[in-house]
Amino acid sequence: MKSAFISKLVVVKLSGELWEVSEIFRYASRTLNMVVEVPLRFITDFASVPRLPLMYAWVGNLAQEAAVIHDYLYQKHLVGKAKADRVFLEAMKVLKISFMKRWVMYLGVVVGGWKAYASGPDRFKIFNQK
Repeated sequence: MKSAFISKLVVVKLSGELWEVSEIFRYASRTLNMVVEVPLRFITDFASVPRLPLMYAWVGNLAQEAAVIHDYLYQKHLVGKAKADRVFLEAMKVLKISFMKRWVMYLGVVVGGWKAYASGPDRFKIFNQK
């Protein structure tokens, strides 16, 4: 299976840093050998980049599509954290994000994503009660 975004990401801003998926969003993952389907009304905050001035300027607002897939995998626990992180790296490569930027973002989730992964199912229940 070739890694590719099968559909376009369509979101609506809710409040603060929260966004809602307004059309089913699909990504074919070679790492998972499956299509990840993010449902309508899924809530995401995209990539949580620390607000350090240089870091945010360099990698902030990148990889929204990859971040939604990553958020979904974290919230639903469809795979383990390490595999979800590898899918994030894979998806950023599909988006043609430069090697250095995607590795900085990947290492950020590898090192700092434990709390977000652990709280994922609870956040899914809270965000997606509609």
